[in-house]
Amino acid sequence: MTTTTPQSPKSRIGQVFYGWWVAIAGAVNMVISSGPTFQAASTLFRAIEDEFGWSRALVAGVASFGRFGGALFGPLEGWLTDRFGTGKMVLLGFTLGGAGMILYSQLQGPVQYYAAYLIISLGFSMGGFVPSMAAVNAWMPHKRATAMAIVIGGSSLGGVFVPAIVWGINNYGWRETTFVIGIITILAGPPIAYISGKRAPEYSTLIAQVTKTDDSGSKKTTVVQHDFTAKEALRTRAFWSISITHTLTNLSVGAISSHIYFQLTDEGGVNLNDASAATIIPIMAVSSFAFQMLGGFTGDRMHKRAILPVLILLQGVSMVVLAQSISYWGALAFALLWGIGFGGRTPMLHAMRGDYFGRKHFGVILGISAFPMAMGMMITPVIVGRVFDTTGTYVTSLYMLATACAFAAGTILLATKPSTPETRT
Repeated sequence: MTTTTPQSPKSRIGQVFYGWWVAIAGAVNMVISSGPTFQAASTLFRAIEDEFGWSRALVAGVASFGRFGGALFGPLEGWLTDRFGTGKMVLLGFTLGGAGMILYSQLQGPVQYYAAYLIISLGFSMGGFVPSMAAVNAWMPHKRATAMAIVIGGSSLGGVFVPAIVWGINNYGWRETTFVIGIITILAGPPIAYISGKRAPEYSTLIAQVTKTDDSGSKKTTVVQHDFTAKEALRTRAFWSISITHTLTNLSVGAISSHIYFQLTDEGGVNLNDASAATIIPIMAVSSFAFQMLGGFTGDRMHKRAILPVLILLQGVSMVVLAQSISYWGALAFALLWGIGFGGRTPMLHAMRGDYFGRKHFGVILGISAFPMAMGMMITPVIVGRVFDTTGTYVTSLYMLATACAFAAGTILLATKPSTPETRT
């Protein structure tokens, strides 16, 4: 029988450790901040294409343009998060992102289209993923992968609302739908910022709060890890191995978020009607969420580097399945394989950064490593769109994305845990 060491009231709400509330707030953050620019992006792009008749590269290329801004400001966002805290970044980011959605609802031409999307991307990037992950990394050193899986799972759950967004577009129009999303975003900012903005205690205090004592009075040993600075992290092979792996795997993430609805509904693709295609994205979301939770739980108990290659390869296999799909059942098989591969590997890759580099400078380290990821996700949608405009098919692009995942399954094996600078010889 075990008893839990008494915890500070400031670090508990009822019987729940406060770090779990931070993780839940991060999940809600991701539902809102990733929904319009990730899960629902291709449905909005379809509406824009139908109204204005622009080329596929122009329509989907806006995702690349928006991610370019996010990539440029990624390291700065990480530094600002470490300097000013998650709460302020969420409040500022959600206000900017919501204003961008309202501007998006009023667009009339390509210039305004790209400007609005850039504002949306900067706002949701500034107040979304990096500050949420930095907060849970600080609060949850003992269950890091599980807590990060909860946050990342919010992004997947955003896909559950895609049918509602499609319904809103079909019944009221994309302008009215995006305007409402903008208002919801602005209103959601303050409560999310309040919950996730509380700074975590120091390591010694936090570890004491989660250490269990058995009846004999002996305590479980907890090793306090070294907090790498950004400069120290950049000198390690692990930083670059994780960053390259994440970049290669996120190439397909950028393509899928921008083009999946096109591939599902095009005559040369799976050729589903809108209603059927709208059910595939929630299935992707639910399966991703389920395996993100399982991936986080497993990552806290098993060697992440041994599991990741398998999950990354499954993500690649899903690309091949999508390329060959000509029916609803093929699309369903893709959705499930995508959920297993993408869902399972995502929290593990992020948790490895926390395991290896600590929490004090996690925001800026994540922001720096997010730069090549964002650049890859920036380039992919427009290249895939251009290839489609030229060839009329996504098949070649999907095979190339599968190949990138195969390479990533190898690069992650190089990500061994670095020694601390003091002990490095």
